[in-house]
Amino acid sequence: MGRPMAANLLAAGADLVVYNRSRPARDELAAQGAASAGSPAEVASRADLIITMLPDDAAVRAVVRDELLPAARPGALIVDMSTVTPELSRELAADAASRGVRMLDAPVSGGDVGARAGTLSIMVGGDAADLERARPALEVLGGSIVHCGPAGTGQVVKACNQMVVAITIGGISEALVLGTRLGVDPRTILDALSGGLAASRVMEVRRANFLGHAFTPGFRVDLHHKDLDIALASGGQANVPLPLTAGLQQLFRQLRAAGRGSEDHTAVLAALEAQAGLGPSARYPLNAEKESG
Repeated sequence: MGRPMAANLLAAGADLVVYNRSRPARDELAAQGAASAGSPAEVASRADLIITMLPDDAAVRAVVRDELLPAARPGALIVDMSTVTPELSRELAADAASRGVRMLDAPVSGGDVGARAGTLSIMVGGDAADLERARPALEVLGGSIVHCGPAGTGQVVKACNQMVVAITIGGISEALVLGTRLGVDPRTILDALSGGLAASRVMEVRRANFLGHAFTPGFRVDLHHKDLDIALASGGQANVPLPLTAGLQQLFRQLRAAGRGSEDHTAVLAALEAQAGLGPSARYPLNAEKESG
């Protein structure tokens, strides 16, 4: 996600200093005009607006708390666009404030497609004035920018988003397994659903994944599993039952147990097909025996 986002900032004329743990991504951005840094701390020492895109709490804690904050200039603004727990975002915002550094949590939705196109949905927690300061950069990255409230609320809304996306993927997958098992072509099912109340952005953007069983990420099962862990933990803290989210988490867990955690989250379809006894060679058959009976 971070590489196409950085490329979009470069294309918009930003003076960019980049760091990535994997050297090829840094070299690719350097070839496009970015300055390559040797560490996150070097980025912080050279920039007034710092954007992070990292996979989980442990990575954000290590990079932001241990490297960026000690090296950041007074008055610098850190925009963490990772998906992490609301508690961590609030903790880091307080730590940043004690050092004279500003911070926003700004997780995104839209996946790899939105990152490349600059059409991400950005959910922002933190001070409204800090959002206005970051807005010119965020407008390059996203088509929707919503201020959700104080620190941590961007992560709360992102957890809600990930619940809805997972449940939508699960609903589409169940519909495809049932409809095609009963003899309807999956393209016809998606065409019909797309024209009515069941239509969704997930169905539009991930249509090729569902129809072609193309589970190259995209957005990985492992990451969505982590995001639902955040949502379910928040539900536990707030004493809010989340039965649909819990059910989808079990499907992601089934995929991870089968060694498929690095596949796209639409692989939920494959998990449900397995439960229905549909192997690759028998996928979507007309049930001739039932039809004749």
